[in-house]
Amino acid sequence: MTRPFTMPHGHSHGGSPEVGHSHAGHDHGDHHHHGPARYDRSFALGALLNIGFVAVEAVYGLLANSTALLADAGHNLSDVMGLLLAWGAVWLGRRIPQGRYTYGFGNASILASLLNAMILLIAVGAILLEAANRIADPEPVGETTVMVVAVIGIVINAWTAWLFMGGQKQDINLRGAYLHMAADAAVSLGVVLAALAIRFTGWLWLDPVTSIVIAVVIIAGTWGLLRDSVRLAMDAVPDGIDRAGVERYLAGLPGVVTVHDLHIWPISTTETALTAHLVRPGMGQDDALLLEISTVLKERFGIGHATIQVEHDGSCCRLAPAEVV
Repeated sequence: MTRPFTMPHGHSHGGSPEVGHSHAGHDHGDHHHHGPARYDRSFALGALLNIGFVAVEAVYGLLANSTALLADAGHNLSDVMGLLLAWGAVWLGRRIPQGRYTYGFGNASILASLLNAMILLIAVGAILLEAANRIADPEPVGETTVMVVAVIGIVINAWTAWLFMGGQKQDINLRGAYLHMAADAAVSLGVVLAALAIRFTGWLWLDPVTSIVIAVVIIAGTWGLLRDSVRLAMDAVPDGIDRAGVERYLAGLPGVVTVHDLHIWPISTTETALTAHLVRPGMGQDDALLLEISTVLKERFGIGHATIQVEHDGSCCRLAPAEVV
């Protein structure tokens, strides 16, 4: 026979006084306020500025007959799409869990970063194709127009990158926005230098070559984002979380003889969840210990949503073998 027991934060779960299951570390009072500060204003300003700049860059790229400028316009357009995707994901992540979405909508931020990386790589393919055609048949370029527009791009992209600098270490979405905008500023600088070189040397092939360099920069900046996004989408342990350290901590708790069914995975780009079974033979239910576990997991390891199951005998658990998920 079982009886309910009350956890430190007020939940009541069915379980025995010796074998329990608890949500250690899930504070419902602040769950939807975790992560970096809101960046709505940054997203809005960044998107508006870059939409306007993309239009200007595309028009003057055509007028100046510059593939480098058009390539940069395409890159900036993909970054605008990325900003809007990231912004939408942040908004979804604030919605409370409901219906089938019991973890909320934070996972949308992971999907947005993955889609953002894919869009960037598609844009790179188009840039490389056009650059290859121009190398075979170089055409005159309006150097002055290219330089003026690119300088404007340096200012806009550098300022937009600065808007996201504060949150880029905590959120892969913000990191994507920051890195893309910083790379855009560097790319625009490259366009300026290429236009100057063409003016003094007359080497028309420099324009498509600059486009190829831009494409390489985009690939270099996007590869890490794509890799990290795929890992998060596959529920890999997030970077910065020491899985072995977590297991050592749990195994070293009073009365714990073994730990199994340990899983650590992202539920958004800023939130991490954990489940684990602790085998504690002959030990009663210990709410104080569960509260300690939740505090340590959150403060030391950055895991805010932990579910701990306490068992008498791990051999009776079908999830005990390491190969069983």
